[in-house]
Formats: sequence, structure tokens, C-alpha cells
Amino acid sequence: MSTNVVGPDFLTLQVRDLERARRFYTEVVGFSTVESKVPNAAVLAAAPIRIALRQATIDLDEVAKVGHGVVVWIKAENPDKLHAQLTAAGVPISKPICDGSCGREFIFEDPDGYLITVYEGQPV
Repeated sequence: MSTNVVGPDFLTLQVRDLERARRFYTEVVGFSTVESKVPNAAVLAAAPIRIALRQATIDLDEVAKVGHGVVVWIKAENPDKLHAQLTAAGVPISKPICDGSCGREFIFEDPDGYLITVYEGQPV
């Protein structure tokens, strides 16, 4: 059977407060945003897959843990520097910086409770 499925192309995190999430991901984590035609959303200039922050369409306070079972990995050129930056900003770190299977890595928790893994990536 042949299909035209290509693969993941976009990631959206539903958030409680869009402006708070946008500020966190731009001012604390370091992403910039790109123009979006989607109402109630901010799109981060992530590559190769863009990340959208969207005002939640469900009551996030009704779920036990947001994103449970889904792991979001964000590649960083210098995970140690980003770890230090997030730690200094008081961002909860759920897994400290360490050497992992994909180089340097750590996990932080964003304001909505999403656990985000930052990693260096394998050398080419």
C-alpha cells in the first residue's frame, strides 16, 4: 500500500495563557516568533519543525498532567548554556544537564507543565 504520508511537520502546545507562554518561549528560552494567520496562536521560528503556542481549546486544569506520554525534543547548539540560562531564570529543571544518548541533554518544565527535553544531537 502506498501513501503520501511524509512525517511530522508542525507541533502545537495548547497553553492556558498565550501571552505568558509566548513571553516564556521568546524571552526565557530564546526562540523568536514568525507571522501567523492562525488566531489565538504564536508560532515559534523552530527548525525543522515549527512550534505553535495556541490558546487552549480544552480546560487544561481538568487533565492530570499536560502532554503525558508525549516527549518533545528541542535541539540546542549549546545545551549547557541554555540550562544555565533557564536555571538562573528559576525555570523548573526536572532532569539536570547530563551526557545522554544524544549528547548533552536536560529536561525543563514550561509554565503550563509541559516537559521539554533539550538535547545537543549526535555529531555528524
